[in-house]
Amino acid sequence: MKSVAVLFLKGGCASTAIQPMEIFASAGVFWNLLNGEREAPYFSVSTATADGEAARTDGRLSITPQCSFAGLDPPDLVFVPAGGLEFEVLSRDGYDIDAVIERNAEVVAWLKRWAAAGTQVAAVCSGVALLAATGLLDGKRGTVHWGLADKYRQRFPEVDWREEYLVVDSGDVYCGGGINAAADLSLYLVEKFCGRQVAVQTAKALLIEMPRTWQNAFTHFSLRMAHDDEPILRAQAWLQRHFAEDVRLEAVAADVGMSGRNFARRFKDATGESPLAYLHSLRVAMAKRLLETRPSTIQEIAEEVGYVDLIFFRNLFKRHTGLTPNTYRRRFGEAAQAIAVA
Repeated sequence: MKSVAVLFLKGGCASTAIQPMEIFASAGVFWNLLNGEREAPYFSVSTATADGEAARTDGRLSITPQCSFAGLDPPDLVFVPAGGLEFEVLSRDGYDIDAVIERNAEVVAWLKRWAAAGTQVAAVCSGVALLAATGLLDGKRGTVHWGLADKYRQRFPEVDWREEYLVVDSGDVYCGGGINAAADLSLYLVEKFCGRQVAVQTAKALLIEMPRTWQNAFTHFSLRMAHDDEPILRAQAWLQRHFAEDVRLEAVAADVGMSGRNFARRFKDATGESPLAYLHSLRVAMAKRLLETRPSTIQEIAEEVGYVDLIFFRNLFKRHTGLTPNTYRRRFGEAAQAIAVA
C-alpha cells in the first residue's frame, strides 16, 4: 500500500486537495463496496499543513488536516493542491507567481526534503509554482493552466512547459494543468501505481471521467502581439484578415520588406511560433469557433478556414486540440450546451 500525503495550503481551491484525497482513498474501496466485494485499499491517505493548523483556503472555507508536515512519516507521494491566492486577491491584483510562493514558502523547503528522501511529488494548478520553485522541474517537462503558461515560462525558464497537456509525467514529479485537472492527475496516478482496471473502477464508482490528457481544447487562441517588432505586427494583422485564403508566406515576407529566412526568424523570435505554425493556429482557432456555433459539415468548416484536404485538417485539428473535429463539436458545440442546460 502506498502512502499519499495531500497538503492543505493557504489560499487557493479546496477542491484541488479534497477531490484527490477522495480519489486516492476510494481506489480499491468504493467500487468494491458497490459490487459486494471485500475492500482492498491501494493507498493510505494523510492530510497535513505546515503547522498542523487549519488552512484557510479562501474567505469562505477552512479545512483542518490530520497533522503537521513534521508529523508525517516520509510518504511515497505528496500531492500539492492549488494554493497561495484567494479569488478576491486574484480579481483585485491579478495572478502573481511570487505571491503564491511567498504565501506558502515553507512548503518549498519540505518538498525538497521529501524529494531528497525519495518521495515523488505531484502538483496541480498554482501548486505547480511551489513545485517549480524547488528546482525539481528544472530540465523536465511541466504543465500549468494554459492561461498562465507565459507567466510560468518567464518565471521558470529552466522548465520545459507543455501547456497543451492537462497531465505531465516527468518520472518522479507530476503536474496537472488547472483546477479540474486535480481529478485527471489523481486518476492518472491511480492508473500508474495500481493499473488501468483499478483506475477505471475508481472513476466509475465516483462518476467522474477517466483522466483527460489535453487542455488545448479549452484554450482560446492568443494573437501573441505583445512585442514591438512593427513589420511582424503588420504581418500578423495581415494573416488575421486573410488566414482562410491561399496564403503564400514568401509574399507576406516580401510585403513587409524581408527575405523569407529573415522573416521566419523574426516572426519566431517575436511570437514564439513559425509563420506557418501561427497560420495553422489561427485556422484551428476559427474552426473551433465554427464547430461550436454552426451546423456545417466538417468538410465545409475545413474549407471555410483554408483547408481543402479533409484528412489533413482532421489530423491538424487533433494535433492542436487532442480531439477530432466531431468529438470537439459533441463536447463544446451548441447542441452539447443545450443538452447540458436541459
